[in-house]
Amino acid sequence: MAEGGATMREEAGRGAGHWTPGTRILWRYRENGGTRIHIARPVTVVRDDPELLAVWMAPGTECVKPVLADGTPVHREPLGTRYTKPRTVLRDRWFGTGVLKLARPGDPWSVWLFWEPGWQFKNWYVNLEEPLARWAGGVDSEDHFLDISVHPDRAWYWRDEDEFAQAQRDGLVDPALAGRVREAGRAAVEVIDAWGAPFSDGWENWRPDPSWTVPSLPQDWDRTDAHVSS
Repeated sequence: MAEGGATMREEAGRGAGHWTPGTRILWRYRENGGTRIHIARPVTVVRDDPELLAVWMAPGTECVKPVLADGTPVHREPLGTRYTKPRTVLRDRWFGTGVLKLARPGDPWSVWLFWEPGWQFKNWYVNLEEPLARWAGGVDSEDHFLDISVHPDRAWYWRDEDEFAQAQRDGLVDPALAGRVREAGRAAVEVIDAWGAPFSDGWENWRPDPSWTVPSLPQDWDRTDAHVSS
């Protein structure tokens, strides 16, 4: 991203309806039960074609994340009031190791790869969410709370079931959506058990282009463009 807060329209290069490798876009999430963007992460496109969108979020990337109105980190708020207290957003940085995010068009989940320092592969993380909606400067989704952790020995575990249950109690996930999320989770587990793509594709051995710099957060990170496809 150009210094000085260039817009995503100025930065996002597209070819034949897809972004070329090295293009910088935004990977964003809407707030649950609302329309505002409350998570925005600048990422670099690794691959984008009809089969897969792969992006890299580099260590130190400036992001937007939700916090409680008083500045309390969301994860520190007791679960019973975590989703009912007023919130705002905060500009912060991703201080962990980088994250490779993979999403197939139309899938109600994305798969994230995490490493320990020194590129020791840690795990895959299946983030259950709305299928990504594309716009000129990136992709948008809405998180569905429930996740799956997948380890190198192919063992998998449900994650955040308590948050998924609380979101239902607080009315952020209605019964119909809860059913779809569970169905999506079961479909993802079938892929895991069969060791299908992307788990079998060797992405854990991927490394970013050393010439890539860390994208900056654009000034229009929360802009609302019409989505062009899913």
